[in-house]
Amino acid sequence: MVGIGVPDRSLTAVSGMVVVTELVDRLGMIGLLDAAIGPIKTRRRGHTGGQLLIGVAAAQLAGEEFLVGLDRQRADGAGQLLAPVPGLGSTTAAGLARRLRDDQWRAVETGVAAINAAMLAALPPARAAVLTETVTIDIDTTDVEVYGRRKRGVAYNYQGQRCGRPHVASWAETNTTLAADLLAGNEDPRPHAAELLRRALAALPAPARAGRVRLRADAGYFAGELARAALLAGVQFAIGAKRIAPLWRQLAGVADSDWTDAIDMPGAQVAVVEYCPDWWPADTALLIRRVRLDASQVSADPRSRRRRTLHPDQRALPITELADADAIYGYSFILTNLEVSTPEHAAAVEHWYRHRTSIENILCATRRPVISPAQSGGTRREVSGSDGLPSAERLRGQEHVRKAAVVSRRMERGAAGPARYGESWIA
Repeated sequence: MVGIGVPDRSLTAVSGMVVVTELVDRLGMIGLLDAAIGPIKTRRRGHTGGQLLIGVAAAQLAGEEFLVGLDRQRADGAGQLLAPVPGLGSTTAAGLARRLRDDQWRAVETGVAAINAAMLAALPPARAAVLTETVTIDIDTTDVEVYGRRKRGVAYNYQGQRCGRPHVASWAETNTTLAADLLAGNEDPRPHAAELLRRALAALPAPARAGRVRLRADAGYFAGELARAALLAGVQFAIGAKRIAPLWRQLAGVADSDWTDAIDMPGAQVAVVEYCPDWWPADTALLIRRVRLDASQVSADPRSRRRRTLHPDQRALPITELADADAIYGYSFILTNLEVSTPEHAAAVEHWYRHRTSIENILCATRRPVISPAQSGGTRREVSGSDGLPSAERLRGQEHVRKAAVVSRRMERGAAGPARYGESWIA
């Protein structure tokens, strides 16, 4: 029998928060963050900077997308008994966020580094040794669309969306973020990548930094500056290359016997060419991957992503003539200074590079819960999700109210899942 009645306030939907609170307490996360950030107000009463960050993160783990979600969590009396930071409301969080200076926001990375070190020290020695033997740093960006003409630090991207661009360096083996910047939607991340790498290396625990460190980045970072920064830091790299004419010309020197089958990717092969672009480290080599395609897998639209991977000679063919070709291949190019002198090594490096999608999983999991800093001189406070919408009670105009209602319905249906972070620590 199913009974419908008054909700029992002694029950909570976030009982799993007790595990989060236990982890926060055992690692001393709030204390480590406070030590790095420093005081954010004169009086010692109320919440600290570390409590602000942990409280917002806990609300995100509970599935909240907006700053007003803190108020929903605070109204859950039973859940507040389990929360790591009880009593944090949206108004308080917005006010505290305004108090943090730029240098204090940057110091958050120092606090996160201390937490990573504490977590590593708490692991069994065998697990810690596996994580620190070889460390992979992934660098990538994502676009978070926002709304509002007066929002600072955002711009229109190539898709015509007003957005911010989080620029993130993560530790792939632990699925944790080491360093991050927030760029405007039209800002090129390449000039910032070398500095982001240096900060990510500084955030690694000492045992991890003492091991082998490798860097992965996609073709958006096709520039010698990042490769040189990695070389100077003693970091091996694999960076995607754009499909430009000099790289296409390298295919002419690759014989059929030079290709070897890729690992765990049917129809794919890899080959290595001795090619080093200007201003790249001298030991750079070009790793090429080709994937055999069926004509039905290729769109007739020349702007489609897969069609752009075809050789220029095949890309120019109409779809009917392309179907008559003996073989259709999509190509990808990777510049690396890793060991690729044998077919086995080349296949292993390509397989490792292909798994850089782990950072994309982090970005997808955390794209919804993004706090938008309060705007100075105004009264609006908000948290932007993947739709970047402010909380409904602060919105102006029927269009914004309609969009907020759509997001609200998504949340009621459970479309917004909790963010997953650091899951590999306990794997």
